[in-house]
Amino acid sequence: MASDGVLAGRTIVVTRPLAQCGPLAEAIRAAGGEPLVFPLLEILPADDPAPLVAAVEQLASYRVAIFISPNAVDHALPAIIAAGGWPAGLLPAAVGQGTVKALAAHGVHGCIAPTERFDSEALLELPELARERIAGQRIAIFRGDGGRELLGDTLRARGATVDPVTCYRRLGPSAGAQPLLAAWKNRSLDALTVSSSEGLRYLWDLLPEEGRLALAETPVFVPHARIAENAKIIGLQKIILTEAADQGILRALRAYNWQR
Repeated sequence: MASDGVLAGRTIVVTRPLAQCGPLAEAIRAAGGEPLVFPLLEILPADDPAPLVAAVEQLASYRVAIFISPNAVDHALPAIIAAGGWPAGLLPAAVGQGTVKALAAHGVHGCIAPTERFDSEALLELPELARERIAGQRIAIFRGDGGRELLGDTLRARGATVDPVTCYRRLGPSAGAQPLLAAWKNRSLDALTVSSSEGLRYLWDLLPEEGRLALAETPVFVPHARIAENAKIIGLQKIILTEAADQGILRALRAYNWQR
């Protein structure tokens, strides 16, 4: 793809998990920038496969199956397909549009998902998850280890039986921060993109004091207000809140005033 030069001379760190960083890295390169791929999360199968096996066996008894992320789709759908495929009458739901696309890639369509804010709060506002629609129903939430409990707790309060299904786990980066530290030292690191509060915490813990000082003065592009709030709490000074997903991050990168 030919470069249009908008990001010429800019090195921008892409911190998504390795399997998901390609599209944003390529878009940055297409705009003339140099992506520095530095995944902040490593995605692995869950330590205990039993909850996923049990959920797949009972899948037809659920009314709604919620997928928290594309990683949840990637780790759950192969087991679902191997067991006979998506049950008729099971409503798929997703927090974000990337997860909708991941489900569609596996042949699962008709997914409900927010169209503006992409978080648990927005998903819970959908009429399909109102109390009168889900009271007395079973709901499975396919997710990673840990994370917020708001979604499950709210659905239980609305009368549903909720089974959280941990199908993957997240680890921090196994390598040290030397690539980032070297880029800062050479004055060749212009910005970071961070799409996870958990990844941001891993990054902060990974960096020595000089790295934290450099990070605090580096533009950090984040696609969700919660990540922006966490970045502010740890002392970052140049936080750019973008629209959602890779497209929103890229639009913000292209519109940023790099000379200021």
